[in-house]
Amino acid sequence: MSLVIAIDGPSGSGKSSASKGVARALGLRYLDTGAMYRAMTWWMLAQGVPVEDAAAVAARASEPLLVCGTDPDAPTIAVDGTDVSGPIRTREVTNAVSAVSAVPAVRERLVALQREIIGTGGIVVEGRDIGTVVAPGAPVKIFLTASEEARAQRRTRDLAADPGATVAVTQAEQARRDRLDSTRKASPLTRAQDAHEIDSTRLSLPEVIEAVVRLAKENTATG
Repeated sequence: MSLVIAIDGPSGSGKSSASKGVARALGLRYLDTGAMYRAMTWWMLAQGVPVEDAAAVAARASEPLLVCGTDPDAPTIAVDGTDVSGPIRTREVTNAVSAVSAVPAVRERLVALQREIIGTGGIVVEGRDIGTVVAPGAPVKIFLTASEEARAQRRTRDLAADPGATVAVTQAEQARRDRLDSTRKASPLTRAQDAHEIDSTRLSLPEVIEAVVRLAKENTATG
């Protein structure tokens, strides 16, 4: 199946859960490009690279080996043979990933890898620049959003093990990341002109999945 579904949107909008659900429903592969930037960020932090120093990050961007699994039931991300699925979700990585992902050398390398994984299609790809940069020719493009409060609440639930992750703190950190992601020069977070916008604030996860699946089937029927 050659279908490519691009799902973009800010943190906490429900991209991951929705993307995996759509992939399961349609029998497609799944790729979380955000996990790739997080993995690169985790590696930089582990190596002691100052992540706010774009030149230092760029100088080492080609070093780590990233391997991404595309099974929506068990997505994986490994760096140099080490599974980092858990470590990349920490607040430390979350608060540093915007700086690392803004570095052109990082984006160039990871976009090339993302396109290689997408290949001939049959995949749901989530991120911030899929419909605009990574796969602008994707026949189905979604921009998934939600209110700032709803997104902060969801993200805080994800960080339940971190006592410092209150809704207020998370919302402030999220606002900072939104600002950085939307204003960076390299592939900023933005909605593709031909993307269908879905506001998930008051929608359940099954409702979001149903909406995307319906759009995908409509495309398949008319394509």
